[in-house]
Amino acid sequence: MKIAIVLHPFRSEAADVAAGFVAQAQARGHLVEIAESDAGRVPAAAVRPDGAAIAADLVVGVGGDGTVIEALRQGITADAPVMGVNAGHMGFLTEIEPARIPEALDAIESGRYLLSERMTLEARVAGSEPRLAINDAVIEKTVTQHVIRVAAWVGDDRLIGYRADGVVVATPTGSTAYNFSAGGPLVDPELDALVVTPVAPHTLFGRPLVFGPEVLLRFEVEGDRTARINLDGRSWCELEPGDSVEVVRAAQRIRFLRLAPRNFARSVREKFHLHDA
Repeated sequence: MKIAIVLHPFRSEAADVAAGFVAQAQARGHLVEIAESDAGRVPAAAVRPDGAAIAADLVVGVGGDGTVIEALRQGITADAPVMGVNAGHMGFLTEIEPARIPEALDAIESGRYLLSERMTLEARVAGSEPRLAINDAVIEKTVTQHVIRVAAWVGDDRLIGYRADGVVVATPTGSTAYNFSAGGPLVDPELDALVVTPVAPHTLFGRPLVFGPEVLLRFEVEGDRTARINLDGRSWCELEPGDSVEVVRAAQRIRFLRLAPRNFARSVREKFHLHDA
């Protein structure tokens, strides 16, 4: 089997975990490669030129949730499932802790695993190619002290005009990220839904809303202040007053490799340490 590793860019413990994974996988006869820029941190792995598309049977993200998101992006291109190994803090998207690497390799080799498919988002701005988001698309202010005015449309119906620091549109997978910090709900990632959560709203109605997967959401910048769009935490483009962005469910789906069915309630309890709550 060919395995590609996506490594946290600077965390030293992630490099140590990746080196252990490489040693164990190579001892079993698997080819493991890593990006050229990370080769010095994990010297035993084969080297893939920076920027080259991944071609592998499995992509392994070693780090935290941000690293797993990057692994998922590359997994879509490679048409390969992704497994996250936690070398971070919460690691909501990671499947295993480092101590379980041998167990994971056993399960993969024997075919005793599950694939969990999840939805992604497509964001569209006039004059630009559509972009993919795995966690969320965020329309937010560009000046720290200002709020922005954003009108939300659902299909042809104007829903509400927000005065807020921003508006998050999240997938269920991304509901544990910025959406959660902004007061949005946690959503079972096995569902297909679009979660809309205003950030620090200055409007009478500021509740999060959850829509079915077939809706087309549109957000238009009103007033005289610019906004910008971030996709999975990466800045994409600025919106002038009168500009808008559409957000829909994308055709592409991400695939997580799981060792066992995931119980959403149990995951929430464990990741947020709710045992004594």
